Amino acid sequence: MTSTAPADTLRHLAHGATLEEGLGFFDALPAVGVAEMLGDWSGGEIPTGNPMDGLLGRFGWHGKRFDGVDDVHPLVMDHPRGGLFSLNPALVPLPALLRHPSALRNPTLARIARTAGPALATRAPKARLRTTEYRGVASATMCYDDLPIHDVFRRVDDATVLGAMDMRGLTHPFLFFLRRE
Repeated sequence: MTSTAPADTLRHLAHGATLEEGLGFFDALPAVGVAEMLGDWSGGEIPTGNPMDGLLGRFGWHGKRFDGVDDVHPLVMDHPRGGLFSLNPALVPLPALLRHPSALRNPTLARIARTAGPALATRAPKARLRTTEYRGVASATMCYDDLPIHDVFRRVDDATVLGAMDMRGLTHPFLFFLRRE
């Protein structure tokens, strides 16, 4: 990577990176304040070999919505008939997904899951925003209500953040980015 602009580095890493490259970029970015996260965000990922790589997009993940510090919708999904809906993360069998990621890459299963997803919708917020320390920096963190997951954010630029999903049971974080809508 010859460019030093964070947005250029993110574009490069979004095509795939080693875990060391992804975490090195994350660690070099500044903290984000909780209030800066409020609003609607679309998302993407940085594939690093994590079992989660590619799964969110395959199942229709659009991004996240932060209505307030205690009113966060962590899994905003594309509705198969258009529009968006919030998926209830408590109803997602995440441990099974992580134990059998190859089965979830089956196109038929992904199509069924995308079609059935709206049945798992919720209008209630399912996460909160707090400031936590992760990898030596205190920054905005989304804490899931029903799962052992914290998404920690760092600023790429005024409209983009890099997230590290820290989850009990994963050997290393899943890296993703959000862009303000």
